[in-house]
Amino acid sequence: CMNKEQDANKDLAEIRSMMERSSKFMSLSGMSGVLAGVYALCGSFFAYSLYNFNPSSYNYELIENDVIVLVLTVLVLAVTTAVLLSFKKASKKEERIWNSGSKKLLENVGVPLVAGGALSLILFSKGFIGLIPSVTLLFYGMALYNAGKF
Repeated sequence: CMNKEQDANKDLAEIRSMMERSSKFMSLSGMSGVLAGVYALCGSFFAYSLYNFNPSSYNYELIENDVIVLVLTVLVLAVTTAVLLSFKKASKKEERIWNSGSKKLLENVGVPLVAGGALSLILFSKGFIGLIPSVTLLFYGMALYNAGKF
């Protein structure tokens, strides 16, 4: 009787583990978030020191293409690092990186990020460049809040 009970508990634990793996995205690397922050700090430092970019006292009509290239470089580095480190973590755990949990995560994070990116482009085209850092932080925060569910 005790053996059957232990087997049943073991089976339940295995089923619970399988269900959690299928519904949660567990392969997102925490180090990728840390490195994204480091990239952002380095980008801010370079924008400030190399281009004398100060958001509070900057003539946005004369924004340099170098600052835009710097911003896009930070974005590409952060996304690439997140994908590579998450793939590495999933490989170590012998899990697939593209599963139902990762699809749900991408869906819930993607909507606020795309909406924030679109609004940022609109603000840029209308000359309201000073609002872009605040808007991107707000939408990034909403994306992280949504990501917390997965």
